[in-house]
Amino acid sequence: MITAAAVQKIDRLVSSAVAQGARVHTGGQPHDSAGFFYPPTVIDNVAPDARLAREEIFGPVAAVYRFDTEDDAIRMANNTEYGLAAYIYSGDLARAMRIGKLLESGMVAVNRGLMSDPAAPFGGVKQSGLGREGGVTGIYEFLEPKYFAVDF
Repeated sequence: MITAAAVQKIDRLVSSAVAQGARVHTGGQPHDSAGFFYPPTVIDNVAPDARLAREEIFGPVAAVYRFDTEDDAIRMANNTEYGLAAYIYSGDLARAMRIGKLLESGMVAVNRGLMSDPAAPFGGVKQSGLGREGGVTGIYEFLEPKYFAVDF
């Protein structure tokens, strides 16, 4: 992480979730070495109202959620005020694309962990951004379009 405060924030989010009944499968504690290191952490059984489920973590924490139906998964994924990126892993590309369209997110990666590309627009929705940077659409922020209303 970039600062000690960043490590402390991650630790507070994980500790708070655990206090509410979440289970840590790996990681879950700040590393005691020098520097600002928080180990990769996998956690499940996170309460929907836990701060870890409601705030942007900006750290190596993967919260794993169980669901019964696609509708449940989509509802859970969209139940946040943020919407920068979503990740879908599936052996069924048509299903992944259909679900991706329903996710309230500015970017969707299917079967890959890295989605950023200089040729692609970067940005989110809701509280995760407005507009896009990069790619063909990124130039629009720098243009001054002129509108003509004409009766001829």
